Amino acid sequence: MSSTTATSGAAAHPQKISVLFVCLGNICRSTMAEGVFRSIVKDKSSPYYNLIDKVDSCGTGGYHTGDEPDSRTMSTLEDHGITTYTHAARRLRDSDFRDFDYIFAMDNGNLMDIERWKDRSKRSSSFKAQVMLFGEFSGTGRKEVVQDPYYVGRDAFEKAFEQCKRFSTNFLEKTFPDIAKTTA
Repeated sequence: MSSTTATSGAAAHPQKISVLFVCLGNICRSTMAEGVFRSIVKDKSSPYYNLIDKVDSCGTGGYHTGDEPDSRTMSTLEDHGITTYTHAARRLRDSDFRDFDYIFAMDNGNLMDIERWKDRSKRSSSFKAQVMLFGEFSGTGRKEVVQDPYYVGRDAFEKAFEQCKRFSTNFLEKTFPDIAKTTA
C-alpha cells in the first residue's frame, strides 16, 4: 500500500500517515519501536522527515499506565544516539482505531488482543486503522515477532532495537516507495 496521492496534473505528493505501536505493558517493545521510528521520521536530514503525522505507542494492558519506559529500553535507545525520547505508558483505546492509519502489534498475542478489542468496540464502523504485526516488515520473507525482553536481559533489548530499526526502515520504504528511490 503506497501513501502517495495524485494532486494537480501528474505530480504526486506523499500523504502524511500516523502510526501506533502496541505491546502488552507499553514500557519495553512498543516504546522501543516508537523511539526508533521517531528518530528516523523526525530527523530533518531523513528523507521521511515530515511524512508522518503522528507516532505513539500503548499497551493492551493498563499495568504500567503513567510509567516511563523501562530503564533498559531507555539505555538501549541512548546507546544508539536516541536521547530525547520521552513517554508515559497508556492503554489502547477505541479512538486509536480512528486516529491512526497503522497499528503495529509486537507479537501474535498482542495482535489477537488488538483484533478482539477492535471487534468488541461499538464504534468499529468509523475505524480506519490497518492492524498488523510489525514484523511483517522484517525483510526476511517471513513474519517476525519482537519478543518481550522484560524478563530476559540486556541482549534481548538490543535485539528488539535491531528489529524495530529494520522493521521501521522496511515499512517506510514500502509505504513511500518514491521517497526510497530518490535517496538510494
